[in-house]
Amino acid sequence: MSNLFMNPPAPDVVLQTRDLHRTYREGDLNVPVLKGVNLRVKKGEMMAIVGASGSGKSSLMQLMGGLDQPTSGEVWLAGNLLSAQGEAARGQLRNQHLGFVYQAHHLLPEFTALDNVAMPLLIRHLPRKAAHTRAQMLLEAVGLDARAQHRPAELSGGERQRVAIARALVTEPSVVLADEPTGNLDSISSDSVFQAMLELNQSMGTAIVLVTHDRSLAGRMPRVFTMQDGVLIG
Repeated sequence: MSNLFMNPPAPDVVLQTRDLHRTYREGDLNVPVLKGVNLRVKKGEMMAIVGASGSGKSSLMQLMGGLDQPTSGEVWLAGNLLSAQGEAARGQLRNQHLGFVYQAHHLLPEFTALDNVAMPLLIRHLPRKAAHTRAQMLLEAVGLDARAQHRPAELSGGERQRVAIARALVTEPSVVLADEPTGNLDSISSDSVFQAMLELNQSMGTAIVLVTHDRSLAGRMPRVFTMQDGVLIG
């Protein structure tokens, strides 16, 4: 058992990677993508990760979200070493402590904005009325309370992403991992999405890790890291 395994993060650290490596197999070749990434995310912290396409940003997000396993190294979420958990336990930790926002909003087209936001709570078997009450509060927080009964096709791109942010935060996670959340949006919609994330961070204290190619957007975050040649600089 490694010394790292014996030392969980400090209580105020909600997500941490330690000497994280990820190598992919392509034919006869081993392709290293992450080469020893170390990152600590504290409660309520906001940070951005920038880097060229193919630099490993999305691979890092997959590992931090417990959606992939590292070749070596550790990922700790809310004091739990993810690699030490079974698949069911990892899923429970993700559901309890993580929210995800992607470039594609991944809203369910047949459901209203309200039902989309409430879905993570319904999956937890929260009564529908309580789930809808909580979802309505989050829609109000992102400025979309009047759009609660609209389906995704009836919303603009920026509105759909704000619904996705509300859905990510409805379970009050410790951390939201946002992978290019404004990548498909114009500057005005991008700004509205960023403002929604900022306001929810301030009101709920949820940590946010934003991966983006947009350096001007990243520059608005308190901390900015650059992914370069498989390592994190900053």
